[in-house]
Amino acid sequence: MIEVKSSPISNGEFNRGVFATCDIKKGTLIHEAPVIAYPNEEHEHIEKTLIGDYAFQYGINHTAILLGYGMLFNHSYEPNANYKINFDNHTFDFYAYKDIKAGEEIFINYNGEVDNKDPLWFEEEEE
Repeated sequence: MIEVKSSPISNGEFNRGVFATCDIKKGTLIHEAPVIAYPNEEHEHIEKTLIGDYAFQYGINHTAILLGYGMLFNHSYEPNANYKINFDNHTFDFYAYKDIKAGEEIFINYNGEVDNKDPLWFEEEEE
């Protein structure tokens, strides 16, 4: 259903993204990404590394690194997918927010909410 390949919107050494290998209907579960969670107070150590840019908020007291393809979805303010945190399974579950065509790149909004247009940390760094 999905694969990782080079993304035209990314730059740098690791310009990857997640793409649909078949048509995906709105509401379809695309991927369940297991998490490695750690207490927020430990994040200061992770922020000193490249991985800090890929960490997700995981509830109030924890931050998480996503496994599987979870950290490879690129950002868009007009995403075609969203995610829900599944605390019972310790996963981030990615769903098609819109119908997605085979070959299309799958995007999420890094702000967590599909319609949240707040500037992201990497956009602020570019200014």
